[in-house]
Amino acid sequence: MSSMRRKRSNRSADGFIGILAADLHFPENGSLKDKRQYVRSIKAGISRKLGASVAEVGFHDLWQRARLLISLSSTTGPECERALDMALNFLEGSDCLVSGIYKEIIKVEGQE
Repeated sequence: MSSMRRKRSNRSADGFIGILAADLHFPENGSLKDKRQYVRSIKAGISRKLGASVAEVGFHDLWQRARLLISLSSTTGPECERALDMALNFLEGSDCLVSGIYKEIIKVEGQE
């Protein structure tokens, strides 16, 4: 056999999953259609900027509120933390009030 074969190691491959949940309030909103337009824009911006998955998970029928869940992955904990902070900054810079923030980073351990 060739000496080019890869050697397998028993060290674990670590990764991190970041989760950010936030309640958004759109005080100037006058309709459900307006809210959906804002939420769609926010979701697309975060996804485009950070490569994160974004879902609206609450307050679907209320025209001034939304709850978003943002998830992303990274190879390091600090990098994951920075990305979640960037997502929160993006939310706070949009045309809404942000409250009810929940943030968690989960370390995932596995075998290579």
